Amino acid sequence: MATELAYLHGKPESTGLLRSQMSDFKVFEQLPFSPCGEGEHLYVHIRKTGANTIFVARELAKYFKVKEPLVTYAGLKDRFAVTEQWFGVHVPGKAEYDLSDLTIEGVEVLSYKRHNKKLRTGALTGNRFELVLRDVSDIKALSQRWERIIAQGVPNYFGEQRFGIDGGNIERAEALFSGQKVKDKKKRGMYLSAARSLIFNEVINYRIKEQLFNTIQVGDVAMLSGTQSVFCVDAVDEQLTKRLTENDIDITAPMWGAGELMTTKTPLQLEQHIAEQHQSFATGLPKFGLKQERRRIRLAITEADISLQVDQTNSENVVTVSFSLPAGCYATTVLRELINYQDMTKRERIEPNQGEHK
Repeated sequence: MATELAYLHGKPESTGLLRSQMSDFKVFEQLPFSPCGEGEHLYVHIRKTGANTIFVARELAKYFKVKEPLVTYAGLKDRFAVTEQWFGVHVPGKAEYDLSDLTIEGVEVLSYKRHNKKLRTGALTGNRFELVLRDVSDIKALSQRWERIIAQGVPNYFGEQRFGIDGGNIERAEALFSGQKVKDKKKRGMYLSAARSLIFNEVINYRIKEQLFNTIQVGDVAMLSGTQSVFCVDAVDEQLTKRLTENDIDITAPMWGAGELMTTKTPLQLEQHIAEQHQSFATGLPKFGLKQERRRIRLAITEADISLQVDQTNSENVVTVSFSLPAGCYATTVLRELINYQDMTKRERIEPNQGEHK
């Protein structure tokens, strides 16, 4: 992994503190549907504070007296935050539940309702974030960068959470590819995801450094806005460049796995070069059933808002930003382009008993 991934807009001048308190980082999961009220699955909407997703899922399995795989969720959420998300529990029959006696540390039940389909991983449109930054050093510089980020987006890097504490998931992925057995499917999946994410991040990093982030080339694979549909670029003209500028299409990078890369010419050579630098991952990932996929390299921020104020008690600048991101994208990726922040929870991040971090 690069020591420091390249910044699209240059390294931020402003400094500040993130997560001085748990409520400074709020996440609201957005599903594309509402539970219908009947079916074999009970959807439980919770607000959790200081608890990670896997831990809560295990506790729900104990409460409902079901096996852990029968408790599902659409996505992992950060432990060091206040987050609202859905869990699905497979409970066939017509039993009615009263969850007033459900007690899990850091968890509050917001609502629950039956549904006729299993809650599957990735079954969400995205997440809404409300983040508070404290002791901000240069409000003017931060405000200017915020406007640039809203207009131009940020690199769609996988956030540091993907790689575990001190990059531990990468080390475990290397051990996995060296023949070490990992029985826990969820942990194994996290290590494989970290390996894929590393290659993806490195491709973006290289394109930014070579000033190719916003330059579409013959041989690139583009993705249509709002969908996962892709096409190979056979020719670059003014119209195609305009579509890229207007966010109608995005350049993509590989999510590594079995199969041929879709890119050709110079972009293909670039991606092969990055893969050669991480040969054990490039050869190891296909062996675990992962296939070549594409992911857009630019992350567009929607429903964005910013609030600036001064905390009279501490005489410090406080900035609150809110925005929505598609599923699988990271708020910390937006923040690293906005401000040189210090995450105040990092000093607490020893390996938790509750399970793996997001």
